[in-house]
Amino acid sequence: MKIQKEAMAGTLESSDLLVKVMPNTGIEIVINSDVNKQFGDQIRAVVNQTLNDLNVTDGLIIIDDKGALDCAIRARIQCAVLRGAEEENLDWSKLL
Repeated sequence: MKIQKEAMAGTLESSDLLVKVMPNTGIEIVINSDVNKQFGDQIRAVVNQTLNDLNVTDGLIIIDDKGALDCAIRARIQCAVLRGAEEENLDWSKLL
């Protein structure tokens, strides 16, 4: 799956995150987090796993995290990627 247009999901409220996706050659991930020192490795692992589950091959993913839980990270990434990819045929089993 490739990101075709700019899209975003989420908020900058406490315990949430804002995910922005844009077209790019290859995958590039930028994570800005208030809790990076404590949870940066876990955040990156959740982001990478979610992108792999969605088979994202190209796109710039920018995450501004305000202490979101893993389930919120997954949901916001899925939403932003699906908005930006403009996919019509989805494998919903990958989105659980």
